[in-house]
Amino acid sequence: MHQAQGVGLAAPQIGVLLRVIVIELPGEEVLALVNPEIVRRSGERLVEEGCLCVPGYRGEIKRSEKVTAKGLDWQGKEVRIKAEGLLAQALEHETDHLRGVLYIDHLESIDKLYRLGEETETPEI
Repeated sequence: MHQAQGVGLAAPQIGVLLRVIVIELPGEEVLALVNPEIVRRSGERLVEEGCLCVPGYRGEIKRSEKVTAKGLDWQGKEVRIKAEGLLAQALEHETDHLRGVLYIDHLESIDKLYRLGEETETPEI
């Protein structure tokens, strides 16, 4: 995740068949959730998104402006997280992985997917 400048990872992406996600936004503490669920969504915005599972590509998709997620923290305590912006996007993206859904499944058109050049500054989710 760090090598690819990503901000999130779901356990199945690395061959671990558990419902666990990890998110680390720049300058923030690591967030780990077991059995995460998005329980509330509001608003809609267009975002540019990439994924470690689809290297070298990015796409424009719709994500929620705000989400509420619930799950267990690393100590087994139930938590609820209200998020917006990049954290909301990462929560949706990583919980999608647990359902076998990739960001490319949200593309409205293949025209919204494009190949990256050699360098990119935008973090992968």
